[in-house]
Amino acid sequence: MMGALKWINLALLVLYPVAWAAPLMRAGLLPLFGLSEISVLTGLQALWGTDAILAVIVALFALVAPYIKTIGLALVQFNLLDRNVVPALALTGKLAMADVFLIALYITIVKGIGIGRIETAWGLYLFTACILASLWLSLAEARNGEH
Repeated sequence: MMGALKWINLALLVLYPVAWAAPLMRAGLLPLFGLSEISVLTGLQALWGTDAILAVIVALFALVAPYIKTIGLALVQFNLLDRNVVPALALTGKLAMADVFLIALYITIVKGIGIGRIETAWGLYLFTACILASLWLSLAEARNGEH
């Protein structure tokens, strides 16, 4: 089982960048026009133009936190970092989950207002799966450290 956890964690190092570039949603103002695809990266790019401080905060939660957590967990799994950091890494993963919650909240608000059209896309599911897998890996790693 430990070997599988290592491979799943290493796979996240590839899957996170794919999820960041993948479309989270498709949005458009009027149903007659095509929908624009929005990814984590394009969303950050647009946000950077209007609110750089918020863009940095979102980048920390959406990009930096999950990636540092995944790298840290890999270092623990390969005995290159002390196991005592696993609880801190788990907290970092929970911060990343807040980003998925905010995206879902934005989609719900826009759909509720009824202005324009918005559809979820496969990238939202991939990004959510990466975050949930990362949280699961932290819990599994913490349990393995207790034995």
